[in-house]
Amino acid sequence: MSSLDSPGPPLALVRRARRVNRALAERYPDARCELDFRTPLELLVATVLSAQTTDVRVNSVTPVLFARYPDAAAYAGADREELEEILRPLGFYRAKARSVQGLGQALLERFDGQVPPRLADLVTLPGVGRKTANVVLGDAFGIPGITVDTHVGRLARRLGWTTEEDPVRVEREIGALIPRAEWTLVSHRLIFHGRRCCLARRPDCANCPVTRDCPSSLV
Repeated sequence: MSSLDSPGPPLALVRRARRVNRALAERYPDARCELDFRTPLELLVATVLSAQTTDVRVNSVTPVLFARYPDAAAYAGADREELEEILRPLGFYRAKARSVQGLGQALLERFDGQVPPRLADLVTLPGVGRKTANVVLGDAFGIPGITVDTHVGRLARRLGWTTEEDPVRVEREIGALIPRAEWTLVSHRLIFHGRRCCLARRPDCANCPVTRDCPSSLV
């Protein structure tokens, strides 16, 4: 599947992809977003901060951050040095402070301080691309979306679901294989699998639940 204009994926590939999704659901019944949050704004900020760092590290700073800045207005009016100091453990803290402050200002000016539940609106916000937007839509609003991060793209190619490198094309090709209602969960399952079993350098094919449906299997 190399073209967005193709009539649709082969039925055999659809069936194989859905078997993989079911197998991953059994292996990872608790698959979820691993960023801690309570509101759409908290998830949006945490996801923006997660660039070039780990979810664990983001979760280590967000309790203080969220308590200090409970809404978009607080981010917009934040003292930059104070914000930078809170974000310092994440690395690139100056750029990240600038991003979340700009995010607060944009939300305040254009969306009455609320996180919009539409992809077209979310991607207009500073530092927010389709990946971040789909995380927020799926996990904060319950609107299905496919989050193509490093793990999802890598596993989709290993599984033979796509040959594409472009995240938007990967997103669309996965979407053609998996029912829309499962888009958010299949993203989490692939991420869990990529972090726990199908590692980039040393995939653990011997203990993989989808070996028989993976054309890249080393077993």
